[in-house]
Amino acid sequence: MLGLTQQQLASVVGVRFQQIQKYECGANRISAARLWRIAAALEVPVGYFYDGLAEGPRCDASGEQAEGGEVLARKETLDLVRAYYQLGERPRRRLLDLAKSLHGTAEVS
Repeated sequence: MLGLTQQQLASVVGVRFQQIQKYECGANRISAARLWRIAAALEVPVGYFYDGLAEGPRCDASGEQAEGGEVLARKETLDLVRAYYQLGERPRRRLLDLAKSLHGTAEVS
């Protein structure tokens, strides 16, 4: 929408355009710092890249409402996310399906 090419964005962010392509298609993970730089280059808030981020308060494990980043800042959440991403793709998918089924929101995949 800004009329930037991948090459121009890469130059602003400090990477090669191939890396931008890998980020765009999800082939490579992106660090928080790099995401911040991309958001600044595209003149959008970082939250722009997260579907549903502004949906409002969520409940934590105890059933209490927690605002935005509070749930993500908990040690338990960080430990869970780290462990999740140490798994291979298939075990991650199976764990996600299990978690959804325990919550009652499993989708047919």
